[in-house]
Amino acid sequence: MTDTALHDLTITELGQLIRSGDLSPVALTEHLLARIEALNGPLNAFNLVTAERALAEAAAAERQNQAGQRTGPLHGIPYGVKDIFDVGGLPTTAGSRTLGENIAVADSTVTRQLREAGMIVLGKTITVEFAKGIAGINHIQGTPHNPWHAEAHIPGGSSAGSAVAVAAGMAPMALGSDTGGSVRAPAGLCGIVGLKTTVGRVSRHGVFPLSWTLDSVGPLTRSVEDAALVYQAMLGEDLEDDSTIGIGTHDVLPNLKAGAKGLRVGLPQDVFFDDLDPDVEQAMADCATVFADMAAHVEKIDYPEAGFVQNIRGSISSVEACVIHGERLKTRVDEMDPVVGPRMLLDLKRPATEYAAARRQMLALRRSQLANSLRDMDILLTPTIPEPARPVADFEESLERYVDLSGRFSKNTATGNVLGLCGLSLPCGFSAKGLPISLMIYGKPFAEETVLRAGYAYEQATDWNRRPDLGWAES
Repeated sequence: MTDTALHDLTITELGQLIRSGDLSPVALTEHLLARIEALNGPLNAFNLVTAERALAEAAAAERQNQAGQRTGPLHGIPYGVKDIFDVGGLPTTAGSRTLGENIAVADSTVTRQLREAGMIVLGKTITVEFAKGIAGINHIQGTPHNPWHAEAHIPGGSSAGSAVAVAAGMAPMALGSDTGGSVRAPAGLCGIVGLKTTVGRVSRHGVFPLSWTLDSVGPLTRSVEDAALVYQAMLGEDLEDDSTIGIGTHDVLPNLKAGAKGLRVGLPQDVFFDDLDPDVEQAMADCATVFADMAAHVEKIDYPEAGFVQNIRGSISSVEACVIHGERLKTRVDEMDPVVGPRMLLDLKRPATEYAAARRQMLALRRSQLANSLRDMDILLTPTIPEPARPVADFEESLERYVDLSGRFSKNTATGNVLGLCGLSLPCGFSAKGLPISLMIYGKPFAEETVLRAGYAYEQATDWNRRPDLGWAES
């Protein structure tokens, strides 16, 4: 193994090399820092690189490894942190100039858990301002460049920098958050794996909020097994996050490789398959065939609850964001991103009755789906996004155009947030332009074990998990 191939390896592969002594955490960290230095200019994934700190953490991990004190499968693995997660001593800007002096006094629960698991922070990755936007555009810190095309295409958001960093081999994993698709959309558009966890599974303490009802935390990785390893390390009840109280932990690893045989797989015809790009439509038909060939029971189903979501999906998160940013909208809105601030000002006009009604309907839909549409299903298969990535210029024509396209790109992902599902996005093909197409596997609330099992089976049965040609960025 030569170090030139290190950035193409998964966490699982890197961990094996570290465990055997064939790779040191310091050498791996140095390699990734050099790759960030070479590629971050054209790709703009990181807004802060903490090289000195990362090397110090890597040296500590190496000493532990040599002393036989390895902490587990993530020991010595570097990663990127979406810039809404607190890391003690580092700024948390949430992609905004209004938080430029916001230095975290302590780690978020998740970054503390990953530190205890032996992981190494490479730096902070760029997010859409305040994590509010599915396209991944940031006019303040710059929009990360989707590595699959030399022309600027949207990376997906809001975890844009995290997805670009992983897809381009600058980090084997990066943290993301998902309120309406902000893990799955960038994972899908950048051709990697993204796990949306059920609210309550992973603590949000120390994560800058967008919506206390819908925010969730999840990893972006190069493989399903890597996502499972990181997810396992982040689980746990946290008194600082009420949503986790009383939610038990589980071990997703023993059953991860059990295959798809016998799984009851639904293809929901409501909403998810409307107006698909032809390449996406064909890829989804192929996905259904793969699961059938793996002896899963695949059938089309009606999912009427998903149709009702479309009228309420923006009401909850938008109003809660206005509460979180109330003072900022009064005094500093002129400093905010022009595709974030103006939309929040409009959301301020939503009546309280709209929010209350949306919350009530959301809870009713969640109960209904478990009793009806999802009762006999283990997983659902849908496209992550109805079409591949578009050029950034398409979203820059006007604010109205930005809003319209954002609604289209978030339709399938945001539905899962409102309905409380867990979900996994993973590559399932490429468009005629060579852009990634992704499958989304939905599971019932708290069914991450089943979703990861199905995703692993599909990944092993196909060959879509590939790396972009970055010759244009390296020249």
